[in-house]
Amino acid sequence: MELISAIATAAGRGGVAIVRVSGDGALKIAQTMCGRREFAPNFMYAGEIDCGTVKDYGLAVYFRAPKSFTGEDVVEFHLHGGTEIARAALARTAELGARLAKGGEFTRRAFLNGKLSLSAAEGMADMINAASEAEVRAGYLLYGEKLTREGRALQEKIKTCLASVEADVDYPEEDLNATSRREIGNMLSEIRQSLSALTAQYRAGKKLKEGVRVALCGRPNAGKSTLFNALLGYDRAIVSPVAGTTRDVLEGELSINGVRFVLTDTAGLRKTSDAVEEEGVRRAEKAISAADVIVYLKEEGDEETFPAGTPVITVTAKSDLGRWGGDIALSAHTGEGLEALKKMLYERGYGAENDGAYLMEERHFEAVKAAQEHVLAALAAVEGGLPAELYAEDLRGAYYALGALGGETAAENVIDEIFSKFCVGK
Repeated sequence: MELISAIATAAGRGGVAIVRVSGDGALKIAQTMCGRREFAPNFMYAGEIDCGTVKDYGLAVYFRAPKSFTGEDVVEFHLHGGTEIARAALARTAELGARLAKGGEFTRRAFLNGKLSLSAAEGMADMINAASEAEVRAGYLLYGEKLTREGRALQEKIKTCLASVEADVDYPEEDLNATSRREIGNMLSEIRQSLSALTAQYRAGKKLKEGVRVALCGRPNAGKSTLFNALLGYDRAIVSPVAGTTRDVLEGELSINGVRFVLTDTAGLRKTSDAVEEEGVRRAEKAISAADVIVYLKEEGDEETFPAGTPVITVTAKSDLGRWGGDIALSAHTGEGLEALKKMLYERGYGAENDGAYLMEERHFEAVKAAQEHVLAALAAVEGGLPAELYAEDLRGAYYALGALGGETAAENVIDEIFSKFCVGK
């Protein structure tokens, strides 16, 4: 493979800067820059590194193909973390025959050389770009090939079904239909259940990636902004005894058990002739409709209706004034009930983490959904007694759809888009 190089560490000053080289001739570059012939794989060698215009005392390591990240010969130079040192080392690798790597090119080569699947590459990107600990954990499961393994296991079952179908088609005189049809139907039912379990993980995966959206709502002056500030731990919203102070949607984030929650402080829900406040109410209703969980600060006589299926936590605020009722009674001023509210937000808004395969990306969901539709069509054909030739194509479609998870059947433009999100050097 063509020789590529890049600075693999973040730009700017730091303790260490790493310059990575991959491809045919990587070892020769290490030998030249380090002035030594001996380079046993997987050993760190300390010594002077000639970067052309400057020299540094650092470390060099050689990974022999295929036992490297990219599956090719790889060399890394670990230098002192000055910007100019890393740039000089990179320029020297270019003088010795390497070209500057494109964004994500090292990881793309790892994918092309079978070192990791496409979904594992996405998991790596999710870990790098994670905005919460839970997203890191879910990305690690993806990076560890959890989703790819489940997809391939289902492909193997589909392949078994196809073998039985092809036997029915090729040897109709053997009268295999009754037995094989029953076996195929049972196996397709199992595959359908597994696919349903996977699609159910998409909602949790999406919440991990985008954050659990929480809408704080209620009448004007119900205490929404005070609660908003108390949950965030700082004053984000203006708090005033004047009803209708909040006229726009404000957002803030907090972490509960490592999961990111996006809080929305909304305008008070009421009929109004004020055009600006009316727009605030409209935006509040929009935020409520998009929420994963609603925190409703209910007051006596309130009767609000919310979107069906969205969990609602009814809160009685200002418990320090003697008010009580709802799911939780709290006082944002004293802190009473705040931890109980956070616990309920986690339970009703997110649920619980597991070690299953999260569908973190929309393309994962679409691939599993497509496979599910093919399996349902094939199962209906089997149960309806239709000829094997008619449902064989659906079985092939399900197999192909699941192949997109690991990247075997992913379109080239999809692969390009995924690796374009990586930085140079990764």
